Amino acid sequence: MAGRALWKGFLKFAEISCPVALHSAASTSERVSFNTLNRKTGNRVKREYVDIDTWKVVEREDQIKGYEVDDGRYVLFEPDELAAAVPPSDKTLRIQSYVPFGEINDLYFDKPYYLLPDRLGEETFVLIRDAMRESKVGALAQAVLFRRLRTVLIRAHGDGLIATTLNFDYQVRSAKEAFADIPKLKIEGEMLDLAKHIIKTKAGLFDPRTFDDRYDAALAELVKAKMEGRAVKVKKQPKVEPSTNLMEALRMSAGFGSARASKARTAAAAARAVPASRPAARKKAG
Repeated sequence: MAGRALWKGFLKFAEISCPVALHSAASTSERVSFNTLNRKTGNRVKREYVDIDTWKVVEREDQIKGYEVDDGRYVLFEPDELAAAVPPSDKTLRIQSYVPFGEINDLYFDKPYYLLPDRLGEETFVLIRDAMRESKVGALAQAVLFRRLRTVLIRAHGDGLIATTLNFDYQVRSAKEAFADIPKLKIEGEMLDLAKHIIKTKAGLFDPRTFDDRYDAALAELVKAKMEGRAVKVKKQPKVEPSTNLMEALRMSAGFGSARASKARTAAAAARAVPASRPAARKKAG
């Protein structure tokens, strides 16, 4: 079951409208979570807003949003004034264009959602899904979601559609600027061959079922130990040192041992490859 829908509306495909429902595709509800307690009483505590000068609690009806325009100077906004900035919504995901899979830059991906047919829209939904799948494209659509006009990438996935909200361009840092200090190096020869060999030996398939949330598992074990009255051992974090000799580390990672041993094996292999010279034929006594 998909659970409770976060949003319901229509997917607009040209002049065709398909009723759809948006469901969360990822959740943190299964994680181990903690409450904050008063150490002395064992009671739960709650967060409150306080005035930073008087340190008195400010009740909800006395709170107001403000935008800082100068040091300590704010422009104040009432809730209905802020609500005026929310764009009007007709609950419609309007497809703007279709893009080939190869042109989709996942750097802009924000959050994934499952898009399902709603209120007897199955036939139209399947038509849109299969048409996009066979065309190998994703659809860029826009709708007001969660108070903002959002651009969403819609793709066929299994029996349904995946709708991924996209980051705005101003939110994504420039890759060129981020990588600007990386030196221009050319790696080739044995070093590159060893790195490619390591990659080949670790070849696998993308299977999220193998992902191990070790921190959450450790928290669960910690809770269990506390409930059973067992002592909790504080582990020291292992210290990882950077490799000082890259070639040596590559050879070890590739299973070839140290450089000295590698050279010895290479020399031995070369010796085995050369056929032994035959002894000279003795002259017959005349």
